[in-house]
Order: sequence, then C-alpha cells, then structure tokens
Amino acid sequence: MYARICLYTEKKGELGKFLSKFYNTTFHLYDDLKWEKMYQNPVELAEIIGTFIDNSDDFEINMWICLDKNVFIYVSPHNGDEIIKYLYERFPW
Repeated sequence: MYARICLYTEKKGELGKFLSKFYNTTFHLYDDLKWEKMYQNPVELAEIIGTFIDNSDDFEINMWICLDKNVFIYVSPHNGDEIIKYLYERFPW
C-alpha cells in the first residue's frame, strides 16, 4: 500500500506556487486546483506536511493524506505536527 497526499484549492495558480516553492523549481500543473502524489515510504510525507504547516498563512490550500485504503486524514496547522510524529512512530523504517 502506498501513502497518498492530496492538495486542493479553489484559487487558480495556488498549487503551482506552493509546489514551486517546495520543489524549488517552476512547477506547471495540468489541473491547478488538485494535485496528488503517491509515496512508497510514508515517512516521506513528513517533509511536505512540514512545509505546508510552515506556509499555511501564505497559501489557500487544503491537504489530505491517505495511509490506509479509503481512509483520508485532513492535515491542518493544528494537527500537522502530531501527524508527522505519528508517521515516524508507525513507520520507523
């Protein structure tokens, strides 16, 4: 099972700006209101979750993660740190 991250926004161009900042390159999206990525190692989600939390005031983006089939967890600045801790506890490899 792969971990999945989903980003959503209602503001055109917002995801491209966020992802360009995160990946430190110009990012062009076909659908600029939704972006998803699969990760084989769920701990890799921690980096983008941390960036999302640190920049939550600058971007109008919603984040959801899926660690188990059909179970989505909403990520916010209020629960992001706890989710990152949970990732390292659940997947210690």
